[in-house]
Amino acid sequence: MNKMTLEINSENFENLVLKSNKPVMVDFWAEWCGPCRAIAPYVEQIAEDYADKAVVGKVDIENNPDLSNTYSVRNIPTLLFFKGGELVDKQVGLTSKASLASKLDALV
Repeated sequence: MNKMTLEINSENFENLVLKSNKPVMVDFWAEWCGPCRAIAPYVEQIAEDYADKAVVGKVDIENNPDLSNTYSVRNIPTLLFFKGGELVDKQVGLTSKASLASKLDALV
């Protein structure tokens, strides 16, 4: 299966997220996190559903602690929503695909 989510890290965060001309949903996750694995299929589906309207990516907190600190990510999964380079919404913890989609719908 072709992954639609972008691998976002400290090096490409500014270009992919802050300078994006589309809304961006960023999933902060870790390999060992059960709820992160549970929500991952929703994130993938949203990436496909919104391919033309939004950017969807994932940040591995183990490899990018600076981004976690910058955005005060204390619990995972945490999904951050950006528009015009600004953090405009967030979802902490496991939620439904519909809930994530509605947050993104408000931005597109």
